[in-house]
This record gives sequence, C-alpha cells and structure tokens, in this order.
Amino acid sequence: MELAFILAVIAVIFIARTFKIVPQQNAWVVERLGKYDRTLTPGLTLVIPFVDRVAYRHSLKEVPLDVPSQVCITKDNTQLQVDGILYFQVTDPMRASYGSSDYIIAITQLAQTTLRSVIGKMELDKTFEERNLINAAVVSALDEAALNWGVKVLRYEIKDLTPPAAILHAMQAQITAEREKRALIAASEGRRQEQINIATGEREAFIARSEGEKQAEINKAQGEATAIVAVAEATADAIGKVAAAIQLPGGEQAVQLKVAEKAVEAYAELARTNNTMIVPSNMTEVSGLIGTAMALFKGATPGASK
Repeated sequence: MELAFILAVIAVIFIARTFKIVPQQNAWVVERLGKYDRTLTPGLTLVIPFVDRVAYRHSLKEVPLDVPSQVCITKDNTQLQVDGILYFQVTDPMRASYGSSDYIIAITQLAQTTLRSVIGKMELDKTFEERNLINAAVVSALDEAALNWGVKVLRYEIKDLTPPAAILHAMQAQITAEREKRALIAASEGRRQEQINIATGEREAFIARSEGEKQAEINKAQGEATAIVAVAEATADAIGKVAAAIQLPGGEQAVQLKVAEKAVEAYAELARTNNTMIVPSNMTEVSGLIGTAMALFKGATPGASK
C-alpha cells in the first residue's frame, strides 16, 4: 500500500515535470544539462524530467520602466532635475537570458547616461522646447545597445524637467514680463486701430457731407436756371404779345396811353411819399401829358369820336 502511494507521488511529479503549459505572451527558455536547448512558446509542451529545466521565464508584453530621477548639467551650466519613463519589450528570449545578467538594470543605467549626454549638448531653454528630440536620441542610443540583450526599446518619455528654484523664479519673471509686454502691445494696437477707425469715419462723413452740399448746390443752380429760363420765356412771350398787339389797329395809341398813365402814377407816388414838392420845369408838360392821355383815352373809347 505504501509502495503504491510512493509510486503515485512519483508519477505525479514526473507528469508535472514532463508537461509544461506556457501562458500567452510568454516565452520560457529551456536548458538541457545546463546548456541552452530551446525556447518554449505558448501552449502545452513536453520536457524531459531531471534533464531539461525551465531556466528563464520572460514576458513578451510591453513593459513600462520608471527611470530614476537624476541631475543633468545643460550646456550653459545649469542644473536640471530630469525624470522619465521607458517602454521596452523582450523580442529575443534567448538573448534576454544570456546577453546580460540583468537587462533591466542595464537599460536603466544606459538611459540615464544617454540622457545626461543629450542634455549636456543643449541650453536650458532648448531642453524645454526639444523634448521630442531628447526622447528620440535616448531611444536611438538604447535600441542600438539593447539589441544584443534581446530587448526592443519602444519609446522614452520625459515626465518632468525641474530647474533650480532661482532659475525657475527668473523664468517666471521673464514670462510675466513677456505677457505684460504683449498686453501693452495689444493695448497700443487697439488704440491705434481706434484712431484709424475714427479718422476713417470722419473722412467718410466729410466726403458724404461735401457730396450732399455739392448735390444741393447743383440742384439749386438747376432750379435757378430753370426759373430764369421760365421767366425769360414768359418775358419773351409777353414782349411778343405786346409787339403783336402794337401792330393791330389802335395798338400804338394804347401804348401811348399806358405810358401816360405810368407817368402820372409816378408823379403821384412821388408826391405822396416825398415831403419835398416836386415841380416840373415846364408846367405845360404835365397838362400836355394829361391832355394827351385823355385824348388817347377818349380816342380809344368806343363812341368817343361821336
């Protein structure tokens, strides 16, 4: 009974050492008698118990690796605290097992030294502007070295760049001054545009007023010209009618009568409005003028000759 139990335990151990189940996205390195034999892929595989052994287990997933913060010196001798994160992936399990005693430590140390070298070639202001360039330089250097370790460096990202407190205060003061400068420029540009708009408005208003006055003068002149033409036409028509009437029988006498009437009215008006007595030099002129007017009136009146 005890022998059967012992044989059962040995069988279980033998089966456990013979059958291996490799998870997805994993690779196991198998050594046979201490020498690399093969790499197990995901799934169920068989190994020889006590001869083969799984020496290394690697995850083939992308791994984020936090690179410890360090102090870097820029080209203009400014200390800069840099903190980053690295992403890598095991691509060759055999090299990852035997290429380096600890590829994670090797990648971390190489990332730090490469970062110090890259930042040492830049000035402080450039380090803030050229983050992508720094990341690309670190990835390029690490990828070339990590090839022998069976590792592929995918990307490197700088998490934080922290200058000394004095430098940070000076940068903040510079930013504040720059913003104040932009505000003053914006205000001056606003005032300038305001003056331009006012001048443009006044110019357009002056032009509009002058155009209105010009049109008013034109309309007035056209109206006066039309009135003059109308008066001239009326006067010419009246003169024509008078001339035509003179040619008729009795027309000349009518004109003489009208002239005499106007003369008498003129003397009467002068006598009414003027305190000075106006006496003709020849009194017979008045009586003759009146007599002539009466004679013309009687002659012009129908039946007077009878």
